[in-house]
Amino acid sequence: MNKEIYITDYNCVTPLGFNVDSNWNALLEGKSGVALHKIIDSQDAFYASMIDSDKLNEEFNRFFDYAQNDIHNFTRLEKMLLLSLQPLVERHTLSEDTAFILSTTKGNISLLKNQSELPEGVYLSKLAEKIADFFGFKTKPIIVSNACVSGVMAISVAKNMIQAGRYKDAFVVAGDELSEFVISGFNSFQAIGSGPCKPYDKNRDGINIGEAAAAVYITSCHSDEGRIPENEKFRFKVLGDSAVNDANHISGPSRTGDGLYASIRNAMTEANVSPEQIDFISAHGTATLYNDEMEAIAFNRMDLQNIPLNSMKGYYGHCLGASGLLESIISMEGALHNTLIPSKNFEEMGVTQPLNIIRENQTSEIKYILKTASGFGGCNAAVVLEKC
Repeated sequence: MNKEIYITDYNCVTPLGFNVDSNWNALLEGKSGVALHKIIDSQDAFYASMIDSDKLNEEFNRFFDYAQNDIHNFTRLEKMLLLSLQPLVERHTLSEDTAFILSTTKGNISLLKNQSELPEGVYLSKLAEKIADFFGFKTKPIIVSNACVSGVMAISVAKNMIQAGRYKDAFVVAGDELSEFVISGFNSFQAIGSGPCKPYDKNRDGINIGEAAAAVYITSCHSDEGRIPENEKFRFKVLGDSAVNDANHISGPSRTGDGLYASIRNAMTEANVSPEQIDFISAHGTATLYNDEMEAIAFNRMDLQNIPLNSMKGYYGHCLGASGLLESIISMEGALHNTLIPSKNFEEMGVTQPLNIIRENQTSEIKYILKTASGFGGCNAAVVLEKC
């Protein structure tokens, strides 16, 4: 029988706080990290979600010993990744069979600014090695960089590699930061919203870029032996996963939702759960015209239109390679508290297919979670989580 795979620990670093508790409390109060920021000197300010650099350095100083580690040896992104992963490494043992998986879209892309030559640190392999070496991981780092589905896919990669016997457990860390490069790219095809983003809303007009780091610990259990991880505060079983590329367009999502539909169908088939069993959907919800419409079509094709659904982009912005992992963590935290968080800034339905958008904090028993993501190049991913 297949090994059962569990997420048993997690942490995150975001504009709303440097741990899960502070983030959860901020979300309950409806706070958002999205605000106006001047990122490109030659252009107007953009609405984005940015971590305060002074607070980040202060927190980093508090956790790490600078007699041995010079603060200037680490980029902003590296500090975010180290801070998110550090509590998990403290609580769990690294072995020769422990995987280290990094999910990121752009990595240290900011190092390219004002450089005539390509800095070594901009390579994702070097970034992964630096983080892994800092904590003393013994296995070769694995990098998942597949546009905006990277965070969800990293969970899938960990699950499948553990089930295949390659590793016994895994630490997955995801992160991306705001940069002039990313802002310029999205702005070049007019995808950035004029105000705080409004996923699925009639008046949505684009995304807000965000930044965050998130980390989870994933471990295995042989179902035929009946063992479960001990001394854990919680357990979420990774029941099913899938990633499908519909190859629709380099940046535009499929008009029929084929890739997302197939990803959800495959993940739910593996999980052996029916649409009516899903208690909550943590959707991608970028607040662009075409993405939100595509998701609505895919969810309706799967008969999921009545399941409570939200997008976290109104709170965090779009955190690229970190978004899927961060939003999975918030979904699990919501399940632990039996609370559904509203989709921020949603007022009036703006997609052609019906969806059950969460409008206010709600108490609800949550056992089965569906997390989805979609991204450039036609990539789509889905994972089904079960609260144990």
